[in-house]
Amino acid sequence: MKPVVLLMSGVGLFWGLLVVPAQYFLQGEWTYLYSGTAALLCLVPAIVTLLWIRWSTKTDPQQMPIVVLGATGIRLFGVLLAAFLLLQSVPVFRQEPGFLYWLIVFYLFTLALEMYLLVSGHSQTNGSV
Repeated sequence: MKPVVLLMSGVGLFWGLLVVPAQYFLQGEWTYLYSGTAALLCLVPAIVTLLWIRWSTKTDPQQMPIVVLGATGIRLFGVLLAAFLLLQSVPVFRQEPGFLYWLIVFYLFTLALEMYLLVSGHSQTNGSV
């Protein structure tokens, strides 16, 4: 459960450090809404796939590369589908182009943080560097 807490706090801290300067410099009307939605949209699938990867590699650690690749595809599909549905059904997300930029930034950050947590957790459990 510790990696999930680290993932959530990392994304929350990244959001807090990024959104205040962005609101100040970009003067976007919907900065908090776009960035918060993008952060949550990327965080939820990242938590699910992180738990799934950690659970599935406990039984057979040799399958970690295959499971990570599959989880990345599932997460990408889930985030893109949810973003598409938001853009089509909620008019406020079409008013400014900023939502897609926030989505790309948070997707890449959550992906990098999740991979770091997986690799560092995997190497600690195996006792290797």
